[in-house]
Amino acid sequence: MVMRDTVMVIGSGLMGPGIAAVSALAGNKTVLAGRSLATAEKGVQRAHENITELYNNQLADQQAKENAYQLIFASDDLDASADNAFVVIEAVPEDLALKQQLFKRLDALLPADIPILSNTSGLRITDIAKLAEHPERILTAHFWFPAHLVPLVEVVIGDRSSKEMAVEIKELLKKWGKQPVIVKKDLPGQLANRILQAIIREAVNIVEIGLAEPEDVDMAMKAGPGIRLPVWGPIEHIEAVGLDLCKNVQRTVLPDISNAQAPSSLFENHVANGNLGYKTGKGFYDWSVKDMGKLAQTRNEFIMTTLKFLKDRE
Repeated sequence: MVMRDTVMVIGSGLMGPGIAAVSALAGNKTVLAGRSLATAEKGVQRAHENITELYNNQLADQQAKENAYQLIFASDDLDASADNAFVVIEAVPEDLALKQQLFKRLDALLPADIPILSNTSGLRITDIAKLAEHPERILTAHFWFPAHLVPLVEVVIGDRSSKEMAVEIKELLKKWGKQPVIVKKDLPGQLANRILQAIIREAVNIVEIGLAEPEDVDMAMKAGPGIRLPVWGPIEHIEAVGLDLCKNVQRTVLPDISNAQAPSSLFENHVANGNLGYKTGKGFYDWSVKDMGKLAQTRNEFIMTTLKFLKDRE
């Protein structure tokens, strides 16, 4: 009988190393599988860096750090890596055909009771599982970037996924120190991205109609609603101020905010002109004068400070 004692993470790019770091810190032997051994080894190195960042900010102790270092392994052999896996998490590029073929292969490799999870942020898990013979054990487990820092994981139930397995995955992720939520329908945007896209739509609309400049839109969110969101969700806000008040505010505000069903013309114009944001140096901002490295560092430090605060309140 095969002793399945390994978490298998497939993909050593943006998300895989962070997921592997979380798994290893929870005490799991973790194999990080990449397209080549070299890319997988680079992914393990990034996972170690993620673990070190948590340790340096008192979010992991020395023993946990040292253990986690020893628990992550690199591999370019998918079949061999699957042999000992008790759960698989896929984090390859957002290409439906690629994921479908990968899940078909994994479904054939693994016993029918082994969960196969996708970290997809935008694709339907029902579509990803289309070619699999055992779609009931296939769900989304969407970690948010940076995966080693952001507590949220969205567990999405596909049209043919097992609801019972979704609950089991939620409990597993809790043991990893995450704050998983179950998304009961396989709709575009899952849960948090649906809310985020509504915010982005109105933020861009505000710039487009000349109500405020981009920097003031960002500051309004960061210094206002955003700063309380870690401990004060939108439904809790409604309950606190009163549903009657919120209903009256909605009557006034909703008719005037964007209900666009397509990207803003500002997006279209920027993309058409090759202004894709930080990666091209310009978008809504000029990144020759705005520092992404400093901004990302501030983001990470803020998240870790918040995590420490919440941990102390447990």
